[in-house]
Amino acid sequence: MRFRYAFQKIVDLKENEKTQAEWVLSEAIGQMRKEESKLSELQQSKTDIQEQLHEASGRRTTVSNLMLLQSYVDHIEGRIQAKHRDVQQARGVVQLRQDDLNGKMLEEKVWNKAKEKAYQRFTADLLKREQDQLDEMATNRYKRLS
Repeated sequence: MRFRYAFQKIVDLKENEKTQAEWVLSEAIGQMRKEESKLSELQQSKTDIQEQLHEASGRRTTVSNLMLLQSYVDHIEGRIQAKHRDVQQARGVVQLRQDDLNGKMLEEKVWNKAKEKAYQRFTADLLKREQDQLDEMATNRYKRLS
């Protein structure tokens, strides 16, 4: 006799939902890393421009050139602030996806535990039936021999 779990389709569904949640989380982490990388690039650009500004202020240059460099530093700073917001938003999405995955994992675990308990009951019933059959055979043999 073979074990057939009545709710196997639900178990399979929960496993698929968990797998999909893992994919979505992975995608969100990738997006967050991309945003962090862009932020890092902007910060490096700002540092480079500030060094150019510092060097230009140490040598002969026009005021308009210094103002242009400072304007560009200010522009980069604005983009950095916006990118910080993007990174925070991406981190929030990652946290939401992680929470969703944790919920899916818990649901899968609950259904797998229920399946495991059903299998244990099935196995216990099967062993009991086998033992009952063996007992009946022994009783019949004893009656024939007596």
